[in-house]
Amino acid sequence: MGRTPPSAAEPLAVFRALPGDMTPRDAQDLMAYPFFSLAKSRRIAPIRFEAGSVRILVEGVAEHGIATIWDADVLIWAASQLVAARDLGLPTSRLMRATPHEMLSFVGRGRSMRDYQRLKAALDRLQSTTVATTLRQGLAQRMHRFSWVNEWKEIVRADGQPAGVELVLPDWFYHGVLTESLVLSIDPRYFRLTGGIERWLYRVVRKHGGRQRAGWRFDLPYLYAKSGSQARFTDFAGDVRRVAQRQALPGYRLQVARVGEMEWLIFQRERIAFAE
Repeated sequence: MGRTPPSAAEPLAVFRALPGDMTPRDAQDLMAYPFFSLAKSRRIAPIRFEAGSVRILVEGVAEHGIATIWDADVLIWAASQLVAARDLGLPTSRLMRATPHEMLSFVGRGRSMRDYQRLKAALDRLQSTTVATTLRQGLAQRMHRFSWVNEWKEIVRADGQPAGVELVLPDWFYHGVLTESLVLSIDPRYFRLTGGIERWLYRVVRKHGGRQRAGWRFDLPYLYAKSGSQARFTDFAGDVRRVAQRQALPGYRLQVARVGEMEWLIFQRERIAFAE
């Protein structure tokens, strides 16, 4: 049985990253809605999304831009660590400490100085990106505003040698992760996906296509709105078709089909997929 997450008002104890391999876990809300830029170039324009009672506004600063879907790998690492600790009955915390090597290895990155600099840039974008959303705010549909990383810092030993990094997760993300129904396992091959659209599509398909034997489908205009992409719709639709043609998403079969005047992305889980 997992421990009850501490109140945000309590002092934060340090959670030291667990060693060894573990199943990658992703937060369902982050898989279902447009929280990240899908482009590798810097995005300054806000992401705005509204559907029913759900409202999302994501903003960045000119220096760093909005956090990207590659930066979100840090949050997948964090969610995986927290779920693994909870399942072991260990205490968790929003204040996490790890070495860059541990974080980079988990998400399939290298260990060069360039990879380390990219990790620091990702942490800067996650810290400077602000999110305002009504998700999980109850019937009043109040807005909750936060950054993906409240703060982060490099840790050094007494001799001046680097000892890792510390970061503080927002309460919104932390409590969502530790509510079991709001986390899904993902295929480790996800980290090998290099394109923003295919990474985003995998997360959408994994979220909605899960165990549906007959598969699931979305019309392309709805997917376009759900992506928050700055590309033209025709370019976005072309990217989706190419992902489907390459069958690029691990664990799923994709097809783009026209029904009447509307194009649909149809996806179905492969018989042999990743272990859950």
